[in-house]
Amino acid sequence: MAAFRVLVASRLAATPAFAPLPLGGWAPSPRAALHASAPRPGARVALVLSGCGVYDGTELHEASAILVHLSRGGAKVQIFAPDVPQMHVVDHSKGQPSEGETRNVLAESARIARGKIADLARLSAADHDAVIFPGGFGAAKNLLCCIAPVLAAKVLRGVEVTVGHEQEEGGKWPHAGTAEVIKALGAKHRVAEVTEAHVDRRNKVVTTPAFMCDTELHLVHDGLGAMVREVLELAGH
Repeated sequence: MAAFRVLVASRLAATPAFAPLPLGGWAPSPRAALHASAPRPGARVALVLSGCGVYDGTELHEASAILVHLSRGGAKVQIFAPDVPQMHVVDHSKGQPSEGETRNVLAESARIARGKIADLARLSAADHDAVIFPGGFGAAKNLLCCIAPVLAAKVLRGVEVTVGHEQEEGGKWPHAGTAEVIKALGAKHRVAEVTEAHVDRRNKVVTTPAFMCDTELHLVHDGLGAMVREVLELAGH
C-alpha cells in the first residue's frame, strides 16, 4: 500500500498509444456538406475505468467530472473497463483491504457508467479520437501498475506530463515525489496548478494534477474541465 500511496493515482491522459487522433478528423456527411449550419459531429472519446472507489478503483469525483465536461463539450463517450478481478477490495470507511472479498473491475466500473459499459478488450483505436484515464488507485492496481501520467511516461519516451508541483509544500502536494518517478522514466515533468492542464502537442497527451493536490473539490473539477477542453481541441472539436 505504501508504494501505491506514493504513486496515488489522479491524473488523466489522452494518449495516442491507445487512441490516436486522426490526421484528417471527421469526414463531413453529404447532408452536412449541403447545409453549412449543420452541427459538427462530436469527438469520439473512450473513457477507461478501473473499478469504483479511489482506494481500489477509479476516483469517482474525477470520473463524474470528466463525464460532465465531455457532455458539455458535445463528445460521444463510450466507457470501458477490463473484465478481470480487482487486485483486492478496500473498505473505504477504514482504508484497509477487506479479507476474503473479491470483485470484478468491469462490474464495479458499471456502477459509474450506469450500466453502459464494455470490456476494455473491445476498445479499438480506429473507433475513437481520444482516450481518457481517470485516476484512483485502480489505475495502478487493476490496469498497468502505474498512474496515468506514469503510464504515458512508460509508453512514450520524452513525453511531457504534469502531476502538479515537485515539492510537497507543507502537505498541499503530498504526492509530489511522483514527478521524480516520471523523470526517471525519461519523460519530462511540467509544473502546473490544480486548475490547469498541460498539453504535449507533439505526442497529443494532456494531463492535469487533479487529486495530486490536497485542495477544494471545485478546483479539481476546474482542472479536469481544462483537460477535457484541451483534449477536444486536439481532436478538432
